[in-house]
Amino acid sequence: MTTDLWASALVRRVFGSGGFAAILKRGSSEAGAAFVLVRDRFGEVALYGPAPQTSYDSARPDERLFTRMGDGETVELLEARIEREKRFDPDIWVLEIETGALPVEELVPIKG
Repeated sequence: MTTDLWASALVRRVFGSGGFAAILKRGSSEAGAAFVLVRDRFGEVALYGPAPQTSYDSARPDERLFTRMGDGETVELLEARIEREKRFDPDIWVLEIETGALPVEELVPIKG
């Protein structure tokens, strides 16, 4: 599945569950890495990025897996990290979501 299609599907799922989603940066539509900034209703923020290649199942190589990045960091530190990622790889995607009825684990497949 292309990143473009995956991002569109995530946005639809988040809105369908009563949440909010926005694509902050569009990268390569075919193979751009995706980062998801999650804000909850209590002001907490978490950043999820691509899981290490060792996390993937060889039986399902096309599945996108994410890992939480920067536990306990402030919004400013996470946004700075996203900026560093953009400079490193201009093809990344950045999505921001506020979950609705579904927990983040049901919207974004998290490994570890």
